[in-house]
Amino acid sequence: MSPPAAPSGALHPELEGYLRQIESIRADADKLVEGLSDRQFNWKPSPERWSIAQCLDHLNNGWKALAKLDRVIAAAGEQGIRGEGPYRHPFLGKLYLRFTEPPPKIRVPAPRRFRPAAERPMFEVVPRFLGLQREILARIESADGLDLGGIRLSSPISRRFRMSLGQWFGFLAAHERRHLWQAWQVRRHPGFPAEGGSA
Repeated sequence: MSPPAAPSGALHPELEGYLRQIESIRADADKLVEGLSDRQFNWKPSPERWSIAQCLDHLNNGWKALAKLDRVIAAAGEQGIRGEGPYRHPFLGKLYLRFTEPPPKIRVPAPRRFRPAAERPMFEVVPRFLGLQREILARIESADGLDLGGIRLSSPISRRFRMSLGQWFGFLAAHERRHLWQAWQVRRHPGFPAEGGSA
């Protein structure tokens, strides 16, 4: 399902902020994987810790959220749920975003359905991750003019916990920063292989 077409003209400042965050994440991911081999990409500091590949593979679960965003954005447009801001967002959602940002304040295991594969080649994981960023940018643009604080949808973790549409965009960015930070810790680890070689 394609995202609704974005209105012409400048985006609302809140959406511009989300847009810049996603663009920064794309640039950071490019730097993270620059010059890596598959062996380095899949290297783990210890058996219980994730590799760079697993961090990005986990983030690629974001593809599953796109259809939900499309439905919510389309329905809000049809129902005329619009606003010019500044938008009011739920307090609990603000706390949730704060604890999602890196470095992690609380560490919780990823739900089983979101756990990454043991190993994956770069040519599968990285283009898919960068493509996801383009798709998120398209959804941000398509939400312009909507009431980013008044439109609510369940969080990715629990159906009982609802966030605003704006907070959803903020969560996607914060969650990606969290695991890119985690991946950078792997690349900067003293034991990280200096030379790639073949996987």
